Amino acid sequence: MSQDTSFAASSETHTPEATKSVAELKQIAAQVRRDIVRMVHAVNSGHPGGSLGCTDLLVALYFKVMKHTPQPFDMDGIGQDLFFLSNGHISPVFYSVLARSGYFPVSELTTFRKLNSRLQGHPATHEHLPGIRVASGSLGQGLSVAVGAAQAKKINNDPQTVFVLMGDGELEEGQVWEAAMYAPHHKVDNLIAFVDRNGQQIDGPTEKIGGLGDLRAKFEAFNWHVLETDGNQFETLLPTIEEAQRLLGQGQPIMVLMDTQMGFGVDFMMGSHKWHGVAPNDEQLEKALQQLAVEKAGDY
Repeated sequence: MSQDTSFAASSETHTPEATKSVAELKQIAAQVRRDIVRMVHAVNSGHPGGSLGCTDLLVALYFKVMKHTPQPFDMDGIGQDLFFLSNGHISPVFYSVLARSGYFPVSELTTFRKLNSRLQGHPATHEHLPGIRVASGSLGQGLSVAVGAAQAKKINNDPQTVFVLMGDGELEEGQVWEAAMYAPHHKVDNLIAFVDRNGQQIDGPTEKIGGLGDLRAKFEAFNWHVLETDGNQFETLLPTIEEAQRLLGQGQPIMVLMDTQMGFGVDFMMGSHKWHGVAPNDEQLEKALQQLAVEKAGDY
């Protein structure tokens, strides 16, 4: 299959002044979702549910919000906004967005989860895949990493922002709350964190498995500035991110509780924990691709 070029990035730094319209973002998101279902189907392995649910956030960040330089990639990211994926099992969406924004060839998506591939099931730094600054897969660690990176930027007088995404089930990990306590105490106010609040985890609904309770009240009690949004609608997601950016530098880290649907965009996957880590079969793949129509399809 031919490699898409319509979403390819140049070697220049992405800046908010050179961004996509909402209509264009929706097309990119549809293409990324096509990548996700095709990637996990090809190897009968991976995590499509959360990947589909978080597609709009990653597309918004990499194609509109963040200042970042895909090529040449460097681990330090000085002068760039940084993104850390804490819930590393949703690597399909991360790999697709990185490829589509120019970090590595889109054709490399064909190697997902294969032997000797740089695109392992969970992102790994030893594979030297551009765009990956920390290995993620053991849940609960991403917020700590992001807080450290944000503090480093403050120490180095780097004015850029650090972003991090966590899953709601991941909040059952105690390390998350250690970092949540640390960041406000040290006024890490160049950090925007997101929680994918889809209400599902691998064993079932989060409220039945762990019982997250009132997340807004909890983070506010830790002295975070908390926002809430619909994470599957650019029309609500983008203004919320803009509001979060306006709150930077005021002495508090920002938490965005982002309501999404697991499997968003594919009707038979939506809202069910059963698609947390199950690949579609041939028939399901074709049905999914029919629903994920793209005006200028560029499947790898």
